[in-house]
Amino acid sequence: MNSLRQQRVAEFLRDEISEIIRREMRDPRLGFVSITRVEVSPDLRYATVFASVYGSEEEQAATIDALNGATGFIRRLLKPRMRTRHIPELTFRLDRSMEYAEQVTRTLNELREQLHSGPETEQSDSNEQSR
Repeated sequence: MNSLRQQRVAEFLRDEISEIIRREMRDPRLGFVSITRVEVSPDLRYATVFASVYGSEEEQAATIDALNGATGFIRRLLKPRMRTRHIPELTFRLDRSMEYAEQVTRTLNELREQLHSGPETEQSDSNEQSR
């Protein structure tokens, strides 16, 4: 269970890191990236930052590598913005929840189409066989 302080720090980090990526980082390996959530350790010394990246597997991996390579830069920019003694060590991970949600939506749509087209197809097949 996350404490209220962990939740507040996580939300703050999500917003600030998003802003830093958008305004301060100029790495050409960065694709279209969105910070989806941040998980902070109970002692607030470590943070796992989940990022959704639009693009191919290679582009996603390159973006996560670029972000992990820029943790020192990001932490340096976070320091004057945070009111804590320690700036958390950052680790970036690829968030695949959007891909999973799209896959579930596609599957549900396919099932819906099968349900709607199923009885009509069977009826027309039955009518053709009885002729």
